Amino acid sequence: MSQVHEYRVAMTCEGCSGAVERVLGKHKDKIANVEINLKEQQVKVTTTLSANEVLELIKKTGKNTEYITSY
Repeated sequence: MSQVHEYRVAMTCEGCSGAVERVLGKHKDKIANVEINLKEQQVKVTTTLSANEVLELIKKTGKNTEYITSY
């Protein structure tokens, strides 16, 4: 079952958000949707992956990332 996991990611530009999109895009089979709010520096991921698995994927971008919540 899919869940939405929410993260705060230090993104300052379109390049930053693009890096997050690229790393998550490699897992399209397990990630249904990615919403990136550059202004609020938030990323919402609808996925069957666990919150920790997604956190580790986003951290691969080198951006400071913290888990907020899941629902």
